[in-house]
Amino acid sequence: MSDQIDSAAKVSLWTRSFLFIMAANGLLFMAFEMLLPTLPLFVSSIGGEASQIGLITGIFTVSAILVRPFSGILTTRFNKKYLLIFGMAICALSTGLYYLASDVWMLLVIRLIHGIGFGLATIYITTIAAENMPKERMGEAMGYFGVGETIAISLGPVIGVSLLQSFNFNGMFWSAMAISLLAILFACYTSRKSEFSNENGTENHTPSKFKWVEKRVLLPSILIFMTGIAAGGVMSFTALYAVEKGFHLVAWFFFLSAASGLVVRVISGKMFDRYGPGAVLIPSGLITIAGFIVLLLAHNEPQFLIAGFLYGSGFGAIFPALQTWCLNMVEIYERENSIASFFNFFDFGLGGGSLILGIVAEAFSYQSVYFVAIIAYLLFLLIYIIYTASKNRQISAAKNQKVSLFR
Repeated sequence: MSDQIDSAAKVSLWTRSFLFIMAANGLLFMAFEMLLPTLPLFVSSIGGEASQIGLITGIFTVSAILVRPFSGILTTRFNKKYLLIFGMAICALSTGLYYLASDVWMLLVIRLIHGIGFGLATIYITTIAAENMPKERMGEAMGYFGVGETIAISLGPVIGVSLLQSFNFNGMFWSAMAISLLAILFACYTSRKSEFSNENGTENHTPSKFKWVEKRVLLPSILIFMTGIAAGGVMSFTALYAVEKGFHLVAWFFFLSAASGLVVRVISGKMFDRYGPGAVLIPSGLITIAGFIVLLLAHNEPQFLIAGFLYGSGFGAIFPALQTWCLNMVEIYERENSIASFFNFFDFGLGGGSLILGIVAEAFSYQSVYFVAIIAYLLFLLIYIIYTASKNRQISAAKNQKVSLFR
């Protein structure tokens, strides 16, 4: 076992292509995160109402979800690297076009197109990154790959608001577009290995089929759906809950959450490679539950911040672990379908969680949101434990059957 670990450690991870795809991913998400707090303000500035703000936010996710199942079959016809650049180009162009929208309906169309580009880009950037990761260090590499996303989540909204205050909407949108174009430049310098594609860059294995859901990754997809429900509650209601409790350090809550997730990714990735998903998912699930409990019981600012640290540590380990698990459960040429299912289940959980927990909060209180989040993570742990127990029974039965054949 130790020899395998030592040999895995010697496999090169920090190649030029991996560094470029990491940078491209971080910049792609940076431009996206810059729009989260600023786009609703723009909708309001052109006469949009609260319901229309929700529609414009939601249509992006819907279009991304609908286009992702086509990502696998597209790789049988087109070079995956070109598909990535195409998706990123749609993101860049859409971002620059926002300011030209004179009314809500024009903005809605641009937002729908942006969602298509983002849906494609997130799939291909993940699977091309996986091609540049040593299989022996996939968990660790996926943890590093997501570092840019985590930084973007913590800094993107701040940068977006700062640019808006300094240069107005036009300057903010064009700055986000420039960042998107820089992401495309980095993506252009990423290469694919010949073992994953033929001369024209299309897949050289059995063609992928159109699939709404990749059944082989249904378990990790259900698990990320559960975490998405809880994440929807954290993103949508933590600021309101803090106001209700009299806490003022909401920005620090999210900063500590992102920072702890950033640090834990490296450690959890190595644990995944050595010991498998259970070594990451079970303790991380318990840590996240502990974070929600602290949040519910918090009476002062330090306790509130500790809750953010715990939540970020748990979720920061779970997300890349499930992502890596999805990649490992299918053949290389089926990774697009696998990651499409992963992201779509997460988005369903995120969007559905925000909707359902909004109803819960209105009917009861903001505090009740975190009780539901705890239940979601308890189900997360229960489903994984039942799966593991069932798998162990199957392995044990197979061994007993094999032994009986030799008697």
